[in-house]
Amino acid sequence: MYYFCLFLKKFKNVKSAFNLQDRSRIYIGSLDELLPGLLPDARTVAVVDGTFARLHGPLPVSGDAIEVSLTERTKTLASVERLHRELLARGADRATFLLVAGGGVVTDTAGFAAATYMRGIRFGYVATTLLGQVDAAIGGKNGVNVDGYKNMAGTFAQPEFVVCDPGLLASLPPREFRSGLAELVKAAIIADAGLFARLEGVDFETLRRDSDLLADAIAAAVRVKVDIVGRDERETGERRKLNLGHTLAHAIEKCSSAMNHGEAVAVGTALMARAAVRAGLLGAGDCDRIAALLGRLGFDLRPPVPLERLLEEVAHDKKRLGDVLHIVLPAGIGDCTVRPMSVAGFEGLVRG
Repeated sequence: MYYFCLFLKKFKNVKSAFNLQDRSRIYIGSLDELLPGLLPDARTVAVVDGTFARLHGPLPVSGDAIEVSLTERTKTLASVERLHRELLARGADRATFLLVAGGGVVTDTAGFAAATYMRGIRFGYVATTLLGQVDAAIGGKNGVNVDGYKNMAGTFAQPEFVVCDPGLLASLPPREFRSGLAELVKAAIIADAGLFARLEGVDFETLRRDSDLLADAIAAAVRVKVDIVGRDERETGERRKLNLGHTLAHAIEKCSSAMNHGEAVAVGTALMARAAVRAGLLGAGDCDRIAALLGRLGFDLRPPVPLERLLEEVAHDKKRLGDVLHIVLPAGIGDCTVRPMSVAGFEGLVRG
């Protein structure tokens, strides 16, 4: 059992708490209430997304704050080096704790910086986007892009804690909020049919307005990821399921700037559902449910570039082993399977 509710009695505004291998704890609740009790008794330097800093003010840290403005285009080794230099300039040493507040791009980049600065310093996250709270900040993967290819340089290093405050999401632009919903749907398809059904029963605006409903959905998605990562941290087997839709999503992001990560994941997930029907794994009715839910939440499921162009990029996928791709295919709502296949076999399956 990797999740628990230790803080529910101690704090009034903590919805759920999860424990990943006794090394990383994820809390869903009030940032103001949680953070003071989580910060270590050590010098702390913060890396803070500039938008978050302007909207929510400074974090309670004992050291300086490094304000950043990062995008997928600047999620690079150069940005990691810049953070290393900023830490050096502030006299950060191996005892320094790095507190990172931002969305997935910020936690990916700063987590990599923490994991490699002086061969690794302790760090924790405040996830400020829905995508970060349900996926990017959870599980210990961090990394940056190389020549536009997603997450080609990175490490496995667990944050000591992740704070997911649903209250922070009220300030997200609609498109950014929607991006995170793609990862919510992905988690439901992988291992939580009940979450999928609940999402089918609400619309986009209801999810944005109903804080209790949103907190419960975030907790369900986190539970899916924590359970899987707890059994396979290094992605040698079951953790590959969490890549549902991502092989084509990463190709979309490489080929086009028209879609953000969540939008690309939605397209990739819908395409994999169709491929699963062709493979005889998924019923047509469940495929229709997946497409209908993503469409109802506002996603455009048409690839922004020709499918053939996307398939050209698949050969560069970082998870390819030789000529073998481990492709995640839904086998039902709440169930999926990983199938090894050649690049040519994958191309044939997607083309139909």
